[in-house]
Amino acid sequence: MKLLQHLFENNRRWAEAMERSNPGIFQRLAQGQAPKYLWIGCSDSRIPANEVIGLLPGEVFVHRNVANLVIHTDMNLLSVLQYAVEVLKIEHVIVCGHYGCGGVQAALRQDSLGLIDNWLRFIKDLYHQHAALLERLPEEQRADRLCELNVIQQVANVCHTTIVQDAWRRGQKLAVHGWIYAIQNGLLRDLNVCISAPEQVPDIYQLGG
Repeated sequence: MKLLQHLFENNRRWAEAMERSNPGIFQRLAQGQAPKYLWIGCSDSRIPANEVIGLLPGEVFVHRNVANLVIHTDMNLLSVLQYAVEVLKIEHVIVCGHYGCGGVQAALRQDSLGLIDNWLRFIKDLYHQHAALLERLPEEQRADRLCELNVIQQVANVCHTTIVQDAWRRGQKLAVHGWIYAIQNGLLRDLNVCISAPEQVPDIYQLGG
């Protein structure tokens, strides 16, 4: 008995609709991909990267994890970033968080959730770093501001990687952007953080060569 037959039926209808609206799309996709964008987002099921920014399959390379973190020991993320930058030659990295992020909300509490507590430590560290700012805010605003601060920090973390630093040193065109998404209305907001050159990175993180 196929328990998920309805998903195969959905897939068939989707594929037929895609082919009708974009004749030959799957044949073109079968020849390879050439996206200009890498999306680093949250695993939250309510934020489908392609659909949020109105792009077709093949137009955005995607990495997602809980709370859209960029951790320098995360080989999964680093592998995606390196492939996107060095092989696909993407031009833009978009770090996109979202308001109401469950990971950020969990980090603000003292609940014990198991293995993920170790992952959320990075957000707790960020809260501790900005505690003076955050604790001046009404409690109901703290999580949203921490979501924004988290995106800004992850943009910096992307730019501190050897992958991005090496790309800039080669003269490769590459910009890293910080955005946030509101599930309540489906709209993106630019956090006005965009780094496109090593000179925009603090000296301590700049790698010579």
